[in-house]
Amino acid sequence: MSTLERMRDWLRDHRLALDAALAAGVLVAMVAGSFVESHGADGTTWSARTPETLSLALMVLAAAALVFRRRAPMTVLAATVGLSLVELATADPRAPVAMSAVVALYTVASATDRPTTWRVGLLTMTLLTAVAMLAGPLPWYTQENLGIFAWTGMAAAAGDAVRSRRAFVSAIKERALRAERTREEEARRRVAEERLRIARDLHDVVAHHIALVNVQAGVAAHVMDKRPDQAKEALAHVREASRSALNELRATVGLLRQSGDPEAPTEPAPGLARLDELADTFRNAGLPVEVARSDAGTVLPAAADLAAYRVIQEALTNVRKHAGAGAKAEVSVVRVGPVVEVTVLDNGPRDGEGPGPDGGPGQDDGAGPGHRGAQDDGADEGGGGHGLLGMRERVTAIGGSCTAGPRYGGGFRVHAILPVKNHTPALGDPV
Repeated sequence: MSTLERMRDWLRDHRLALDAALAAGVLVAMVAGSFVESHGADGTTWSARTPETLSLALMVLAAAALVFRRRAPMTVLAATVGLSLVELATADPRAPVAMSAVVALYTVASATDRPTTWRVGLLTMTLLTAVAMLAGPLPWYTQENLGIFAWTGMAAAAGDAVRSRRAFVSAIKERALRAERTREEEARRRVAEERLRIARDLHDVVAHHIALVNVQAGVAAHVMDKRPDQAKEALAHVREASRSALNELRATVGLLRQSGDPEAPTEPAPGLARLDELADTFRNAGLPVEVARSDAGTVLPAAADLAAYRVIQEALTNVRKHAGAGAKAEVSVVRVGPVVEVTVLDNGPRDGEGPGPDGGPGQDDGAGPGHRGAQDDGADEGGGGHGLLGMRERVTAIGGSCTAGPRYGGGFRVHAILPVKNHTPALGDPV
């Protein structure tokens, strides 16, 4: 950063000091001008003189007012104009106190709008010029009186020009920022559309290969005993189709990964086998968790196993975040015929307070305490937080169901029903 840029930044951060320096400079100029007489007593054009004590006092007061010109521009203008009028009407010889009013008028013009500049500028020009011509000690037609009119007009015009330029530059910057945001949003939209197209292509490719695997596997099973050569050929086709599907998956999912994502998972997806480990995590965080299971020997499909784990994880997270001190949670996993029922209960606060299905582990939907029952109870009717919607979508995708709501007598209940066997969509269902 150059010295000029550092100085500009310092002045931007210390504007009062800059105004004080400007006021000091204006005071020096006014005092210097008060020692010069434009019409000497001996007939010369210029001569030296001694200013009156009143004029010096007025100049000091006017310069002191300029220190606060940015904070209260109208007040400073009124003060400097008043001091200038006193000097114009009483002082002889005259001192240039009106110089402070010129600076104050410039500040008002640069800080307000054009109509205000016109009104205030014309009023200032009229007052100063009229008092100088009518009440001053000099004849009305002298150049000093005309100079007051000219300088106040130029101050108003210069301030308005500076304000217009600032507004123009600000508008250009705003348009540039808006255009940049628009480009970024357009780029994100195009990326999202491209990923959607890739996902559709992936669906078509994988669906084709899986259908081929299914047909060839059926052929192999049918002819395995009578025609082993044909079964071997069918199994070779299965192997080739599965390899092609895996290659397509690997290539396409690689395009869909976000920057910073790992190239491949380093461990299997979590499931109910890690339920005790999950419960210990919450116990260590201060939430008592009791686990009861009666699903011994049940092997859930991978998607159902992951869905059960995520439902329990999100429900326990909500209990820890919203149920308050002293809350306890109960987790039960029960095999009931062709389904496994997962239930998470807690004894959180009554009166609708406590956890709601927020945005999942570590995310809050913004409801917070006091809106638990109000938000989550209506989730089964289409409302609810993002966490509950995520649970329901995850469970519904595998053919199950998920409900959540306040318990009678206080607390909250999350209940999910998961099929033990893979969900097979009916003909015509979306894949």
